[in-house]
Amino acid sequence: MEHKIIVDSCCDITPDMKKQFNITSVPLTMLLGTKEFIDDSSLDIADFMQQMKDCTEKVGSAAPSPILYQEALKDSESAFVITLSSKLSGSYSSAVMGKSFVKEADTSKTHILDSKSASAGETLIAIKLHQLLAEGNPKELVIGAIKKFIDNIKTYFVLENYDNLQKNGRIGKLKGKLVQMLGIKLIMGSDGDGNIALYEKPRGARQVIGKMLSLIEKSGKNTEGENLVISHCNNPDLAEQLSSEIKRLFRFSDIFVVPTGGLSSLYADDKGVVMAF
Repeated sequence: MEHKIIVDSCCDITPDMKKQFNITSVPLTMLLGTKEFIDDSSLDIADFMQQMKDCTEKVGSAAPSPILYQEALKDSESAFVITLSSKLSGSYSSAVMGKSFVKEADTSKTHILDSKSASAGETLIAIKLHQLLAEGNPKELVIGAIKKFIDNIKTYFVLENYDNLQKNGRIGKLKGKLVQMLGIKLIMGSDGDGNIALYEKPRGARQVIGKMLSLIEKSGKNTEGENLVISHCNNPDLAEQLSSEIKRLFRFSDIFVVPTGGLSSLYADDKGVVMAF
């Protein structure tokens, strides 16, 4: 039986990785004031980033419509859908509704997974899911294993720019300006249930790398044979430095360094970096 892996576009993945892991992406919509941008392969990320920088209005995003999920699921023998955290977006609800729209829907054919994460976290889940399926495991075993995997994922991100958090009301303007003036880098991440929590407040790139490495060590996770994903928004230098230090200190099987897509770029903003393991 052929298994289809469907993700929403918050999953940061390159075209080559899409082919390698047989992944289909369903686009979200980004909102810059009254302008709408579809997060698909036609999006000009550089132009979008410039318009985002110039935008003085509220910025945000909208989940894919259920119809888009219905189209992605149509005619699939077996499908797994991975969405960004249901605590952060309506993408999971849209996927559930899209599944119900499929004619003669067989509930055993499609399994929808709330990543309880975003960005690099979704990418990590998609890679793990592909590996489990490629090994020929029974679907019931795959579902149990991937749910356990999701429950144990660690996702952290660090921002260079806090403009969008101010524009969408997630951080006050005064607080955002003070953070940037003092050179503080906020390391935030999933609290394990899909919400965002603050973990560290380093200053400068070297402290960022040190704190990220410390978070891996403190996690207590066995890294041998596992994967790690780093997403970055126009910050390959920091992403590669972090990757190099992780390779030196830990025993991950593979480290994937990928650029952020449209939605992740909207929230990570210029120079933002996301790490998931």
